[in-house]
Parts: sequence; structure tokens; C-alpha cells
Amino acid sequence: MVHKNRRAEIERNTRETQIRVAVDLDGSGVSKLSTGIGFFDHMLEQIARHGAFDLTIEARGDLHIDGHHTVEDVGIAFGQALAKALGDKAGIRRYGHAYVPLDEALSRVVVDLSGRPGLEWHVPFTRAMIGGFDVDLAHEFFQGFTNHALATLHVDNLRGDNSHHQCETVFKAFARALRMAVEHDARAAGSIPSTKGLL
Repeated sequence: MVHKNRRAEIERNTRETQIRVAVDLDGSGVSKLSTGIGFFDHMLEQIARHGAFDLTIEARGDLHIDGHHTVEDVGIAFGQALAKALGDKAGIRRYGHAYVPLDEALSRVVVDLSGRPGLEWHVPFTRAMIGGFDVDLAHEFFQGFTNHALATLHVDNLRGDNSHHQCETVFKAFARALRMAVEHDARAAGSIPSTKGLL
């Protein structure tokens, strides 16, 4: 079965940020990332690599204030790009889940591309900063994503002592869960994965 091109590009320009996101859901994990926040770029690279998405993100934001607007708006734009690339979601698996360990840390992420935004976030970071990255911003990224991808997302860090490891397992598990959810389901025969016939 030949599937449509699942690529999208979004530009989001506000007084606080200027962002461009391009995604290819059927890529090979190639990324080009420039947000001005090194650790955040590292996390976005996990999404591309472990999700097998080709991902370009260029962001300029008011980092002289802090990283909040940049990180949140990247989440918003990425969510919009994903939704646009998926179209009517015909033939996808819709649901995805993953457990990812990194040394002592273990996280679980479960996603439903439901058409309804919702985030359950249970990540007890062991410290407030990872280098120059405020750990609260991880939540802001995923909140922006779920609101605009119209996805239900459950994120649980089950254990971990090192906040870098905690955060990285969350992003890797998210990537793996999302990869599963957007995959083509050969048994779905191109139908919408909902009894309502609409997502």
C-alpha cells in the first residue's frame, strides 16, 4: 500500500518567539536543531532519533528573560506540525507506549492521538536545574504539544536519581511511543481508528 507524504512545516511568530518546525513522520531520524538552549536541543534530538522522524526546528526567543516562551512555543509548533502531517489519521495505530531506562532512571510514556488534548505529568525531578535548563520547562513543552497535537499523553518517571537521566528517559520514551502511534497499521485498511469514524 502506498501512503501519502506525511510531512508538514509550521511557522509560529510572536513578539516573544520566531519558530519554524518541519517534520517528516516517515524519515530516518535526521535532525537539524537550533533553539539557543543546548540541553533542549539534546532532548529534541532524542525525539527525532528514537521516533525515526526527520525534524528541523529553528527557534529564536527571548532567552534574555528565560527559556519558558521558547520551549513552550516549540512544543506548540511541533504539536501543530504533527497534527498537520497526520491529516485525518486514517490507517495509523493511534495508540503508542514505551518504557525507556537510562542507568538508574526509568520512564513510561503512553500516547493516544485521540483528538482530545490531555496531559498527565508525574515526573518528580530530583533537582530544579539541568545545567542551565529549568526542569519545569519539560512540562511546558509537553503541555504545548498535547494542546496542539490534540493528543492524550501520560508521562511517568517511575524512578531516577539523576535529573538528566530522568528527563532523557521521558523524551526517549515519548519518541518511541509517538513512533508507535503514528505507524501505519496494515490491518486497519486505511480506516479511521475510532468507532466514531473521526479523530
